[in-house]
Formats: sequence, C-alpha cells, structure tokens
Amino acid sequence: MANRRARKAQRKVVDARREEEFHFRGKTVEELQEMSLEDLLPLLPSRARRKFNRGLRDEERKVMEKIEAADENELVRTHIRGVIVLPSFVGKTVGIHNGQEFQRVTIQPEMIGHYLGEFAMTRKSVTHTGPGVGATRSSKYMPLK
Repeated sequence: MANRRARKAQRKVVDARREEEFHFRGKTVEELQEMSLEDLLPLLPSRARRKFNRGLRDEERKVMEKIEAADENELVRTHIRGVIVLPSFVGKTVGIHNGQEFQRVTIQPEMIGHYLGEFAMTRKSVTHTGPGVGATRSSKYMPLK
C-alpha cells in the first residue's frame, strides 16, 4: 500500500513537471531566442559547438537563413539533414528529405541542439508476412490456429 502511494505521488510530480514551461539548460525558449549565437554556443552539445566553431557549409547556412525567414505555416523543404536546430526555428515547419520523400516536421523546443535528420527516419521498420514463392518445403509450413 505504501509503495502504491509513493508511485502515485511520483506520477503527480512527473505530470506537474510536464505541464511546466520547457527549459533548455536552465533557460526558457524566449530567453534562448533572445541570445546571440555566441552566447548560445556554450549551452549546445559539444558536437554542435564544434560544427559552429569550424564554420558552416554554404548550403547549411542558406537553409538556416530560409528557416529563420519563413512564416509559421510556410514549409521549407531541404535535403540537408545536418543542420542543427536552433531556438529561432521553434514553431517553424520543415520538410526533411528521407531519401524517398519530404517528411513534414514541426520544430518543437525539445529538438534544440539536435540535427534535422534525426527527425526523418531513412529506414522503414520491417514487417514480415507469410512465406513467399520459392520457399523451402519446411518453411512453407504454417500452423492453423
């Protein structure tokens, strides 16, 4: 009984935390959007910091400018999956190419610091069906239930 009460109390804490405003390394989204890139870099993961310190490619810079300039409901399509999500992208819709089609992704605050390519999977999950043509005699056996 005591364990059940403890779990219930823990669940209330988690639910309350979910309802709170999103914080990235102790900063709200509004505070992050007001920061300059130089102030934001120490808060980003090390791989993202390294990418910005070494300099972005021209294609990445163009895509970032397009996304920042886009309206809330305007779709920006891109093949470049290596663009890092910045706070200025929050609320924008991006079409990320997965090799076959453009997947529509709306940027959420939780995506800050990640790459765009992480949100458009390039592989489908495998769904197996029954045995196909040319299967061996033993693998053709399907029990009837």
